Amino acid sequence: MKTASALHTGLYRASGGRIASGFQGMPVLLLTTTGRRSGKSRTTPLLYVRDGDAFAVVASNGGSDYTPGWWLNLRSDPHAEVEIGRVRTRVTARKTSPEEHGRLWAAFTAGFAGYAKYATKTAREIPVVMLEPR
Repeated sequence: MKTASALHTGLYRASGGRIASGFQGMPVLLLTTTGRRSGKSRTTPLLYVRDGDAFAVVASNGGSDYTPGWWLNLRSDPHAEVEIGRVRTRVTARKTSPEEHGRLWAAFTAGFAGYAKYATKTAREIPVVMLEPR
């Protein structure tokens, strides 16, 4: 998974987002967080849904029972950076409210049916995370 993520990020950045900027009809952003233990920058490509000025992403980890590292990093330090094409935006992350979660989860599952399948593979609630510009 790390290799695929690094390849995806490299192609995305090298092409300014012209390559690897979508997956099965949904747009992809690059999220850069600060490692909670290492302090190093970590970049992860994620599908997203726009919600006003904010970006919503799903901490699914492919339906794994384990929380993705990027979400653990954001829970430790909610400040991050989003890259769409060549535009970088500093953001602050938060878990969505139950109402936001329901509305955005429906948008995600409509855009990528894999998310509904992921939810059946794990007992944990899959968080929807809001990335708000700061």
